[in-house]
Amino acid sequence: MRILHVITTLDTGGAERLMVDLLPLLNAKGDQAELLLFNGFRTHLRTELEQRGVLVHELFSKEFNYKGSGVYNPLNIKRLSRFLNGYDIIHTHNTACQFYVPLAKTLFGKKVILVTTEHSSNNRRRDIWWFKPIDRWMYKHYDAVVCISEKAQTSLEGYIGKSEKVLTINNGVDVKRFVRPIKNVLAQEDYIVTMVAGLRVEKDHETVFRALTHLPGNYHLKLVGIGVREPELKALTQEMGIQDRVEFLGLRSDVPDILEQSDVVVLSSHWEGLSLSSVEGMASGRPFIASDVDGLREVVGGAGVLFPHGDDKSLAESIQRLCENPAYYREVAEACQKRAQQYDISLMADSYHKLYQSLLQ
Repeated sequence: MRILHVITTLDTGGAERLMVDLLPLLNAKGDQAELLLFNGFRTHLRTELEQRGVLVHELFSKEFNYKGSGVYNPLNIKRLSRFLNGYDIIHTHNTACQFYVPLAKTLFGKKVILVTTEHSSNNRRRDIWWFKPIDRWMYKHYDAVVCISEKAQTSLEGYIGKSEKVLTINNGVDVKRFVRPIKNVLAQEDYIVTMVAGLRVEKDHETVFRALTHLPGNYHLKLVGIGVREPELKALTQEMGIQDRVEFLGLRSDVPDILEQSDVVVLSSHWEGLSLSSVEGMASGRPFIASDVDGLREVVGGAGVLFPHGDDKSLAESIQRLCENPAYYREVAEACQKRAQQYDISLMADSYHKLYQSLLQ
């Protein structure tokens, strides 16, 4: 079967990384999976995907601009129409793709099975009353709506109502890329805390910054990711007097190596769908600490360490306890690596392949 996944860019983020890891596995199962980008600007993820033998198409290509990349340009509906022929299934990701593909199918009379993935348990549209009828129209035009966690499914069904078309397939990670030996932490000069997350409001970097102020000066923070809040967050480190202890690494292709060089991995989000970076962090052989919120407690609870949402003092205490107690450090790291195996992307690929087969029967 021929399947076209559609996403806005391959810039950075969990959904984008998922495309790079998932599509080659689908092709290995005998599918013909290809990718369509709204913005085809070349990134390291696009290069990696093409090197793995996946055909990548684009609607347009220009330098990515956080103030507007053109993905909501209505002309994209017409541009999409020529990609709706010759595929058995179109599978969308991200808001612009989710809206515009059903519009293109309806306006241009195309006949193709539509699938979409809901990548979060929350989004800003659901707080705006007039979006609800638009969203209901959109989801109605999909033959299957895949949620990346049970919590994401419960949240979506609470918004649009229950439907037999809505199901859960847990997100996955290429776990073997991240697995490293568990570190033996002893008394050392410096400790490195790493957070891999887009520089966006929902990731709540402020809590990690405040936690750093409660830790001794030999604790340092590394941030992997880019986003609209970068200038604001850099200014905040200056205001808090921690600028010399916080390093903004930007967009990186060597995340497994960065995690290996870390002592503890954290994620302080306000919410998540099913966080791929949490699975990556748990696989790395480093203890993982996360805020006790939807999309994280389901993945991390009982393996890594959860701290109360927004509680910077509790986060600081958890970091310090791990780094100063080698036995506890190893216990948590081992439990994290074991949990990460449950989210290996091979399991996800099997589930998607079976879903596609069922829709074509």
